[in-house]
Amino acid sequence: MNKLSVKSLILRYSTLLILGLGSLFIIYLIVAPLTVYSVLGILNLQHGASLFSSDNTKICDITTNSFPILKNISCINTTIFFKGYYASIISACVAGSAYYLLLILNLTTQMGKKQRVKSLLFILISFFILNILRIVVFANIYVNQWFDFFTIVHKATWYFGSTILVALIWFSNIYLFKIKNIPVYTEVKNLISNCLHKK
Repeated sequence: MNKLSVKSLILRYSTLLILGLGSLFIIYLIVAPLTVYSVLGILNLQHGASLFSSDNTKICDITTNSFPILKNISCINTTIFFKGYYASIISACVAGSAYYLLLILNLTTQMGKKQRVKSLLFILISFFILNILRIVVFANIYVNQWFDFFTIVHKATWYFGSTILVALIWFSNIYLFKIKNIPVYTEVKNLISNCLHKK
């Protein structure tokens, strides 16, 4: 393993450590506003929706106290009002942990730079679009008063949906970009092999 590979390894794993800090604070700071405003835009086109003033989120409280400059980004209303109903987009809806898992899979897999960039763009954009569609579908099921169906589907996707979605996206990614290495395993194997070879 050459110096460039070692630097890449350190950079990738350091990035994962930083992104994992504060209950995925950085990921939620970026993805939460994108999710809320995307869902708002679609529901507004369908039903005429607006943001409803709500209590501050945990991310808002953290930034207000620690990073005041980020207050305008993090302190967004997360409750959408449409057709007489309220829908709150909570952390579980944003699914920050699913984004983090996809990042872990990508950044711990050995691959070329171009391949990594294409892979990252594919997995993150795919999950974002599918997650937005999921939220919008649930909102429409609820607004059409299919409450029993909503409860069953919501609970099923709450426990299994994001995990299955992540798995499908990752395996599609492997197929599309011809990724042959295994996350973590390939790099550990190469490190051990290089260390033994040097001895």
